[in-house]
Amino acid sequence: MGCAILILSAVCIGFGKPVMGSVPPKRLNVQPVRSSNAREVNGQRYDLVVVGGTPGGIACAVRAAREGLSVLLVQHNRHLGGMLSNGLMQWDALYSGQRAPIFNEIAKAIEAYYRATYGENSAQYDRARFTQDHYPLSNFEPSVAEHCLNRLVSSEPGITTLLSHIPVSVAREGALLKSLTLREYGSTNNISVYGRIYVDATYEGDLAAEAGVPCRVGREGRDETGEPHAGVVFTDIEREKGPQDAVDGRLNIRPYNHRQKRVDPESPFTADNAIQAYNYRFCLSSEPENLRLPEKPAGYDRSEYIHYNRKGMGKGVLNGKATFNNAILPGENHDYPEADWPMREKIIERHKNFALGLMYFLQNDPSVPEGRREYFQGIGLPLDEYTDNDNIPYEMYVREARRIVGRFLFREQDNVIASDYARTPVFADSVAITDWSMDSHACTTNTRPGFPYDGKLILAEESRPAQIPYRTLLPQGVDNLLVPVCLSATHVAWGAVRLEPVWIQTGEAAGFAAALAMKEKTTPAALDSDLLIRTLVKNHFMVSFFNDVDVKSNEAWVPAVQYFGTRGFFASYDAKPDALLSETLAEVWARGFVQLRNGKLDPGELAREVAEAESNIASESVTTKLFLAMMENTKTSHNADPLKRKTACRLMFKILER
Repeated sequence: MGCAILILSAVCIGFGKPVMGSVPPKRLNVQPVRSSNAREVNGQRYDLVVVGGTPGGIACAVRAAREGLSVLLVQHNRHLGGMLSNGLMQWDALYSGQRAPIFNEIAKAIEAYYRATYGENSAQYDRARFTQDHYPLSNFEPSVAEHCLNRLVSSEPGITTLLSHIPVSVAREGALLKSLTLREYGSTNNISVYGRIYVDATYEGDLAAEAGVPCRVGREGRDETGEPHAGVVFTDIEREKGPQDAVDGRLNIRPYNHRQKRVDPESPFTADNAIQAYNYRFCLSSEPENLRLPEKPAGYDRSEYIHYNRKGMGKGVLNGKATFNNAILPGENHDYPEADWPMREKIIERHKNFALGLMYFLQNDPSVPEGRREYFQGIGLPLDEYTDNDNIPYEMYVREARRIVGRFLFREQDNVIASDYARTPVFADSVAITDWSMDSHACTTNTRPGFPYDGKLILAEESRPAQIPYRTLLPQGVDNLLVPVCLSATHVAWGAVRLEPVWIQTGEAAGFAAALAMKEKTTPAALDSDLLIRTLVKNHFMVSFFNDVDVKSNEAWVPAVQYFGTRGFFASYDAKPDALLSETLAEVWARGFVQLRNGKLDPGELAREVAEAESNIASESVTTKLFLAMMENTKTSHNADPLKRKTACRLMFKILER
């Protein structure tokens, strides 16, 4: 998917003035998404209705359309892309390999834009490349992300896009959603649409809430979940890389630059309604011809910034642009998840003006040293971004809102190394992976001596790549609704889920699930998860993280290894596909395979047995014939060559597929 551009002159609009001597910048002419109006959509029936034009919602809609479904994609404002289009400006990821086809497609489209525009050897292309060679693994401008996402959606004739609409009610019969009422944002104009299957891909979980799905907002207590970091917890952070496995090169992810330092053991660890802080994540520019300095915003209060501890703005590494992540307001977002949109707009306005006020303070306040003020005066809002919105993103960064109560609760324990084997717990219905650590911005401004944060977590050392079960996408009580964004996780575990690469993968998995449910004439809740997982792995999905398996490969053994990674056949992150299958391990695999075919396999128990078998380094290798005999298979083989692990997985997968 290419991203063609048209160079135009930008016009400075809204409050504030361009820097003296600046000239109108060149900018990307963002291709609008192909969309329909309310009259065209009203009363129509669709196979799939996706509410939320987030990256996860886009991935879901595109995948479902490619699988033959008619799809309605609904967005609450006039711009798709969620935080990718609204100031994030990077892939929050630690693993640069492929995890799912549409994620790879989006990342490559962004790369292709910078390669075509600036050249293969340009600094811009180097920063945009999705690679573990640098951190962040990729940078990009918001307009480029929106442009590529719009092109992706517009290229699918099976997708109908409706902008500026929100869900306001649903008609439900028992466990099935039958129709959805949508309202034009900011008005009282309603329309109705009908879907066979529905997806809530909003950051807020609004469709799930309207459908009566039980949801959670806030922190669970340690007494409820048994999580070491649950509830109200006072912490400190240190600038040290983690996890050590990645630092030492034993884990194929990039280490993160911060980690948990201390946790106050006297913290109450009790539940409350607090969620991690939001902010307006502005895009900044340090190119003199492409910036304007903000004026003093409404309600500016200098005293808010005098002792504020996140004073800073940085110059960008990509066309002079950087993300502005410092202006957070812990505690002032707690009402946002369950508020109506007029109340949300007030919270959004407060966060926007606070960020503008911080910029103004840094550039003008006499308490800021003169040299620093001069430095900050060289940074402003980019004239070539958000040209129809005063150069300010269309959305605030909603890091955490509702989380559904699903058919499985993803907890902190599911994102740390299991007690009996060297990877996180194994789930037979894994549809996606985490690679980021469990983390959270502060939840309130409360502190304790020696512990400056309430709820700030960076569990880089504790976290490891984990499997996300399909059941976390399935809300309790509703059978034809999938929730790939506000999925079922605790507040602590949410920290590893809340990244766009993860949501793009869970979104695409939801698209596959919807298509399979339609084909099988069933609901997503009743869908055979084994069929879904086999479909995903055959479509280059990473459902089990391995250091040494590239799911982009067309090698026939790759999907087999991925599949059996969800069944406990591997006890670490090293698949060792080319290693010979030892007799001890072959016996465990054969026994596990028989249990799998008989529907009696416990993946966690098998992983424990595999770990024990792999400790027997003196075991001889086996042949294909012997391995088939171990599985009590009626077919024989005259192949007397030693059997590789990848070949054994392929043999088992072929038998399952018969």
